[in-house]
Amino acid sequence: MTMPLPTHPFPIPDSPFPTSIDLLRHGDTGQRSYRGQLDDPLSELGWRQLRLATAAGHWDAVVSSTLQRCARFSAELAAQRGLPLRLDARLREYHFGDWQGVPIEDIARDDGDALGRFWADPEAFPPPGAEPLAAFGQRLCAALDDIAAEHADSGRRVLVVTHGGAIRLIRCRAEARPFADMASIEVAHASLHPLRWPPAVAGA
Repeated sequence: MTMPLPTHPFPIPDSPFPTSIDLLRHGDTGQRSYRGQLDDPLSELGWRQLRLATAAGHWDAVVSSTLQRCARFSAELAAQRGLPLRLDARLREYHFGDWQGVPIEDIARDDGDALGRFWADPEAFPPPGAEPLAAFGQRLCAALDDIAAEHADSGRRVLVVTHGGAIRLIRCRAEARPFADMASIEVAHASLHPLRWPPAVAGA
């Protein structure tokens, strides 16, 4: 039976204190290309990866991308543990424009120079027709700001289920790294990435 996926927002109090968040990348989908906002289901391997990755974790709430490779597992986990679940479309993956769904090997063969420029500086050289990286960052950070405000100073830990590109960008923001570092950040399927949000402000 398919469980309904809640989309109602949490109330968002105003608080400056950082919140403990674990970012979790979705599991394997069996696809080998820039999937972006294509709505792929998890493979059986992907389900196993996620169940194993979260078996020993303890969270007080789950927030997930609305794409099913994140949302379906999040619904299962939240139901099993009696946790509140919210879906947030702002946590969706980067939209890769004309490259979305195209095998990387094909892009490297047909447009290798553009691919190299994108890896070196994704903000200045996005794929043709892609989402601007600044807009991607704004929606991700706005989503995390809302999560942090809702859970601030509560001692609760939040699991945020999202995508590889999203985690790379969020980590760059949280670690004060340039976006050019995104390609070098390893984000395996079903990997967990703890952080405090909002990030500490230098000199504060």
